[in-house]
Amino acid sequence: MGELLLISDDLRRAERLARDFGASTASRIHDLYDDEPFAAHPGAIVSDVERLTSDAIIRLRRILGQVRGKGVPYLFLVHGNAARAEAQAQVLGADGLLSASASARQLLDTLGRMRAPLRSVPVAVQAHACEAGQFLKQVLLSGKPITPVVAEIGTDLVVRAVSDSGIHDWIRAVQRFDDATHQHCLLVASLAAAFSAVLGLRAADRHRLTKAALLHDVGKIHVPTEILNKPGKLTESETAVMRTHPARGYHMLVGAGFEDGMLAAVRSHHEMLDGSGYPDQLPAREIPDLVRLVTICDVYGALIERRPYRAPMPGERAYGVLKGMAGRLDADFVRAFQPVAAAKAGA
Repeated sequence: MGELLLISDDLRRAERLARDFGASTASRIHDLYDDEPFAAHPGAIVSDVERLTSDAIIRLRRILGQVRGKGVPYLFLVHGNAARAEAQAQVLGADGLLSASASARQLLDTLGRMRAPLRSVPVAVQAHACEAGQFLKQVLLSGKPITPVVAEIGTDLVVRAVSDSGIHDWIRAVQRFDDATHQHCLLVASLAAAFSAVLGLRAADRHRLTKAALLHDVGKIHVPTEILNKPGKLTESETAVMRTHPARGYHMLVGAGFEDGMLAAVRSHHEMLDGSGYPDQLPAREIPDLVRLVTICDVYGALIERRPYRAPMPGERAYGVLKGMAGRLDADFVRAFQPVAAAKAGA
């Protein structure tokens, strides 16, 4: 990728980030308020500016004009309001946005994907993803009490984003953004929104399915991050801890005013029709359609995601895995999911 130029208004924060990149990534830090000219020709540029005043925007534009060569990716790190960030990023000509809370690994992965062919995702779609990701971090997956009103706000964000951008661009934006759990919840919810449209569900049922998918993994806030982000196979004891998340999510929501269908989707999205799932080893007759639909979106979403221990699976191959799970997943619903997988292709 060449040398990475990190432009920041906080040198201590920038130095911490540069250390996190590790020795394999050559990086240079530039103080936004240092007026000394320089002749750097970086291979990639990241701006990490928390206080984007009009003076800061002018300074960023001047620096970018001096050092940014043709084809050099520029990533804009978002602090605060995502809608405002979208406008600022467009003014500056950014190729992408990413939450400032993302890890160094996620940042480098994003830059790498921005350099790949067909890398462009509309900035407006990236801003929608950033807004939704911040909502998940600050509200839905923060450990704070979750109410139906809170769930409605998050669902509206996803439904609006998928409607405006289409599933193809939205998935590409989400795959670049935030940590694994946030990414997965947004991805599964967006797949559910698209799936509900393919199924021809009425508006209320489409919203319900999307909401169930958005909530399905809330219990993961109780799973240690070293297990969630482990770059390898989980041990037997780690797997046991991971498998507590459906029941823990259910207990987070029960008694908070959610309907039984939502609670079932959270508790039972890892149940399989042959009784081999968890946590309750339910038989097929006890697994409602809403849960079956969320499970298909969940399995497919997990397959097409980049994980610490593997690359994302191509969409066509992931759909083949779904079809190969006959007897465990609802075969009729898997067939109905095919247009969603086809729309995702190339994302």
